Amino acid sequence: MDKRFSTGYRIVITLLCFSVAIVGFIMKLPSQFRQYDKELHSAFYFLAAAFLNILFVGRKLWLHITVFVFLYLFGMGIEWAQEYSKKKFHIPHGRFDPEDVQSNLYGLIAFSAIWVLYVLLYYVFRWNQNKDRTLKV
Repeated sequence: MDKRFSTGYRIVITLLCFSVAIVGFIMKLPSQFRQYDKELHSAFYFLAAAFLNILFVGRKLWLHITVFVFLYLFGMGIEWAQEYSKKKFHIPHGRFDPEDVQSNLYGLIAFSAIWVLYVLLYYVFRWNQNKDRTLKV
């Protein structure tokens, strides 16, 4: 039985998750978590990269780069949206914070390092298996 999701289903799941994320980033962080703001940014972008890579990328480098760039631009867009919502709708918090963008980037880089290691190991083990088969024949 094939357990993979259809592309349409994966897109719907992604849109729902990112809609929740947008609302979450616009809302004010509860006071008990404010001291961990940068770590939460890094963790979110690490997990978002993992989520999108699992759903869409596999081992395709160009798709991984596309996800990386999309998430980086998404993070910058969220920061700009916070600044805009503060001015336009008088929401009492939110500003463009370059440190948040930097923390987002750290999360993306951390996931990318793990992803590159995974892909390299996959191809090394695959190469070794093919090498062993040719030796046995």
